[in-house]
Amino acid sequence: MKDRRSVDDLSIDELQRVLSEKKREAREARLARYRETGRALPVVPVGVLPEGDHAATPVAPPRPRSLARRVLDGLLLLVEIAAVAGLIYVAYNGKNILDNLNREAAQMMAAGVQALPTSAPTPVITAVVLPAGHTPPTDPGGARFNEAEIPEDLRQWVRALPAPIVPTQGPRQARRIIIPAINVDALIVQGDDWEQLKKGVGQHLGSGDPGQPGNLVLSAHNDIFGEIFRRLDELQPGDEIQIHTLTQVFTYAVTGTRIVKPTEVSVLAATPHSSITLISCYPYWVDTQRIVVSGDLKTP
Repeated sequence: MKDRRSVDDLSIDELQRVLSEKKREAREARLARYRETGRALPVVPVGVLPEGDHAATPVAPPRPRSLARRVLDGLLLLVEIAAVAGLIYVAYNGKNILDNLNREAAQMMAAGVQALPTSAPTPVITAVVLPAGHTPPTDPGGARFNEAEIPEDLRQWVRALPAPIVPTQGPRQARRIIIPAINVDALIVQGDDWEQLKKGVGQHLGSGDPGQPGNLVLSAHNDIFGEIFRRLDELQPGDEIQIHTLTQVFTYAVTGTRIVKPTEVSVLAATPHSSITLISCYPYWVDTQRIVVSGDLKTP
């Protein structure tokens, strides 16, 4: 029977019991609504596994490999081993082939070098043609280096030769020439090519120094660039040739005069004693030959 007493007539314990009952009724009503809407989950007792799709699927134990599978795996392993061995063989064989090709190429190159003709040394032009050569001023092309004097088989080498390197004059080298008999007083430069002889008298590179054993070779033009050696043909034996260095003067005496071909290079040869050689084109305005004046150092 429902208790109809008012709240004021109930004790504290009775009030708590009434409140608990109200909460239980409210909870049951809420669960009933959840069940109607599908929001409530079924309560599963502890220790009981759920049935249906939610149950855990048991793991099947691994099955042993079949004989066919084991045989197939063995064959695949053999194929892999054979492939690795094949790669090693190809690399080794390729190295041998490359080495053989290199040896064959080296042998062919060596044979080609042996088959080439031996080249003759490049000729020194001053050893086959005397300096101071040029065409005469009356030539239609004017005075210029006379290439026709050079032997035909050497002309290609003349065109290919670079300009000579002119060394710096040292204190013991010739710097000035004085020939009183023919009024010559000129500077001496190193080198006797076309450009150097424009500057004065040129000393043949490699010839002797003044006062020292050897042949001091000096060249100049006779009809161009000051006509320094125009009157060489007037010199007589005994005439003096004075050569100045930076600190000394050496006097030579003329011993003779010759007219030679442009290829008479023997006059450039060294001598065991101190000598001098003067060279110029000859005759005047013709310039087809050379005049060569020789002299020896005068002893005090």
